[in-house]
Amino acid sequence: MTDVRQAGRPTVGGEFGIVLVGGGLQSGLLALGVLARNSGVRLAVVEAADKLGGNHTWCLNPTDVPPSAMRWLAPLIAHEWPGYDVRFPRFTRTLGAPYAAITSERFAHVVSAAVAIAPGSACFLGRLATLIEPHAVSLDDGTRLSAELVIDARGPSSEGPQRQSGFQKFVGLELEFDRDHRVERPVMMDATVPQRDGFRFFYLLPFGPRRLLVEDTYFSKSPVLDAPAVRREVIAYAEQFGLATAIVREEAGVLPMPWKSTPEPPAASPLAGGYRGGWFHPATGYSLVAATRLASYVAGRTPASVFGPGLDRLYRTHRSQVRYAELLNMMLFNCFEPDDMRSAFERFFTLPAGLIQRFFALSMTWTDRARIVAGLPPRGFSISAALAMARSP
Repeated sequence: MTDVRQAGRPTVGGEFGIVLVGGGLQSGLLALGVLARNSGVRLAVVEAADKLGGNHTWCLNPTDVPPSAMRWLAPLIAHEWPGYDVRFPRFTRTLGAPYAAITSERFAHVVSAAVAIAPGSACFLGRLATLIEPHAVSLDDGTRLSAELVIDARGPSSEGPQRQSGFQKFVGLELEFDRDHRVERPVMMDATVPQRDGFRFFYLLPFGPRRLLVEDTYFSKSPVLDAPAVRREVIAYAEQFGLATAIVREEAGVLPMPWKSTPEPPAASPLAGGYRGGWFHPATGYSLVAATRLASYVAGRTPASVFGPGLDRLYRTHRSQVRYAELLNMMLFNCFEPDDMRSAFERFFTLPAGLIQRFFALSMTWTDRARIVAGLPPRGFSISAALAMARSP
């Protein structure tokens, strides 16, 4: 991989077809898609950290991604399972939809290698973008990169349109045990644990017979995360699987779960991608499928032809799904007391498996949307609060 801290100014002369600002999931997917389908495009990735991908684990159902995109996305997948479980006080359910995980370590290796072998392309690691313009990006070392298309994918922004939002916050430990943990497949939600600070559940990913990612997650109105305290909760919960002999990796985060957002339709470079542009699932935090759709669209066009009717159609379809997910967030965070939030998810996971899969993929039909809210409301749902929210501007 070209690292400008060691190689000096790149031989490509700072002229690119596309400059991607931010080295996270969205930029990595864009880089892989563009380089796989537009071999002549010179591409630059700018990342303030020393490596791409940060410290994350991303999951998806591979069948939610079109085959054309899976051809370049598949090398990212580090682990796959034939299904996953959910656990609630009243029932446990196994869903047979395939489930896959991408680790940041695998992500960094695959994306870096793809950029390294692409003629005229480069990664600018340890470089901060100080100025982002429609067709140029200035770096903190004075380098100026010009491009036909600039995509800003630096993650959630505190600038721009204000959001009314809840938060998904978590601490996860990848643990090595002294014996087999016996978790056969992922547990998307173990919500049998005591509830506090909103909807709380544990998330489990078995990475090997003795290696397990254990994550304590909260859907909360507050963004405050007491990471040391939650870390202790993770270790205590993990004792049921055996003696943890090593902490292989730790990750933590706080992600917005908006119920009212007003991102502007993409009209001109720079294009906002990933969380910054609203290309994520507001009700789950899952961002991979939405980010892949944007990457697939950009990869199928020349940099100069990205904007136009095609992008408008993609955005309208995505926003239609997002607005419904935001409606669900509004009800979750405003119409339930924190200790009652769990009942909404307990009810949701009794619905048909196909509907659940389409929900996570942001591909719900109108029938799905009606089915999710039809019938008796979950325990703890406040009709008066819902009516008050409906009357508010």
